[in-house]
Amino acid sequence: MGAAVQIVWFKKDLRVQDHAALKRASLRGGPVLPIYVFEPEFWQQPDASARHFSFLLECLQELRQELAHLGQPLIIRTGDVIDILEGLSRKRPIAGLWSHEETGNAWTYDRDKRVAAWCRTRGIAWTECRQTGVLRGLKTRDGWARKWDGFMADAPVEAPQLEPLAGIDPGHPPGPRELGLAHDPCPGRQTGGRTNALSTLESFLFSRGKTYRAAMSTPVRAFDACSRLSPHLTFGTLSMREAAQAAWARQGELKEKQFTGRSTWQGSMRSFTGRLHWHCHFMQKLEDEARLEYQNLHGAYDGLRPSMPDPDRLQAWQAGETGLPFVDACMRCLAATGWMNFRMRAMLIAVSSYHLWLDWRAPGEHLARHFTDYEPGIHWPQVQMQSGTTGINTIRIYNPVKQGLDQDPDGTFVRQWVPELADLDGQHIHEPWKAEGARKILGKTYPFPIVDHLSAAKEAREKVWAIRKGQSFRGKAADIQERHGSRKSGIPMRGQERTRRRARTAHAPGQGDLFENPS
Repeated sequence: MGAAVQIVWFKKDLRVQDHAALKRASLRGGPVLPIYVFEPEFWQQPDASARHFSFLLECLQELRQELAHLGQPLIIRTGDVIDILEGLSRKRPIAGLWSHEETGNAWTYDRDKRVAAWCRTRGIAWTECRQTGVLRGLKTRDGWARKWDGFMADAPVEAPQLEPLAGIDPGHPPGPRELGLAHDPCPGRQTGGRTNALSTLESFLFSRGKTYRAAMSTPVRAFDACSRLSPHLTFGTLSMREAAQAAWARQGELKEKQFTGRSTWQGSMRSFTGRLHWHCHFMQKLEDEARLEYQNLHGAYDGLRPSMPDPDRLQAWQAGETGLPFVDACMRCLAATGWMNFRMRAMLIAVSSYHLWLDWRAPGEHLARHFTDYEPGIHWPQVQMQSGTTGINTIRIYNPVKQGLDQDPDGTFVRQWVPELADLDGQHIHEPWKAEGARKILGKTYPFPIVDHLSAAKEAREKVWAIRKGQSFRGKAADIQERHGSRKSGIPMRGQERTRRRARTAHAPGQGDLFENPS
């Protein structure tokens, strides 16, 4: 049997730079074995998809090269992680198990509890290192923003040199069919890997990001103006600390220079750094209350909507066939690209929850599969927020026609993704049922609206607000606010400082301004 090894279990931290688990394991002395495990049961969960798998493969390919350059390539295995660890322990003693903390879905939470139990029975210390602003075992949100700033300000951890291990099969990834993943064409998906993460960060901070604040709300401009870092933060090819420090450095440069357009850049960087804070703020919610993934945060909403969604409405929404052009354009675009800007993500879930009156779980799973940047800790709190079941957030029922007129006034986006309506003028493309030639299109090449969006919104609003009026509702809501609410008031988060001409209050995006990672 070989020498005892420190195993570094890579999960959603697919980089070697600023990797605390890898660095700390290397300081223990002796060989370090970096490993990634494809867990078939994980890939069978209803929130997993082949586009996640494809992005992951690209990340692992580069990670394996980076680790080989440090001295020891990545080992890849397929199976239950405990079975894999057990098999490795029969060949070499395991001196310690290292990983980063993960705020994942319910399946990974249960998996980690099993791994912890296995480690205890084997007498193996499992050290989980922090990598985001999320705090394990948090008792109060007081002081959370300062702790976030302090953690992000620490120096990034340098990659260590590793001692090569002989006689270990490096292994190879399984194919998507081996994991039972359905065909998932996504021609416009972003490409994974550390190199792409760094180039995306660079282009955003120095060229694309100038109009971020003004352009983030419209899908016409957001694909270029938003950071597009979200899948890289999800899979960990870039750490939150690296993104924050790069943004702060850019803000420092802007402060020292005078040039045309500087104030626009400064405003966009303030907005971006704010969303880095809110990324972890939402993840903290799921870390503190795992049931957010599958249960209404406020119990008064239990039974409000049918637990089994109307299959015809759900299918129409998923396929981009609701007859509401802007909604359908956003859904079709998401299917083809794996990404959508924050406002349109919020609109999609709001339409499903209010206008179509669907329980949020099935629509949430559909969006999770389609977002390449799916981050459970942000996704499920936001899904509940946009569905009105948290008890503490403003009820926001997006008018899908108004959103189209506001964010795509000439119909460019709709024409691209709903070509059935391409011949309609800008006056009617968001309301084709009002066009003179509607009979040639509706019910033939494009469906009639499956609901009257105005009356559906009115009915939903009345049902939701009826629940919020009771005294018992307010008492529970106060408890939820105490546990999950922001403590931002009066605390200027780093990167959010205003100029003297602006009010000296902390900037925070409006509720719903973040859905998944920072856009």
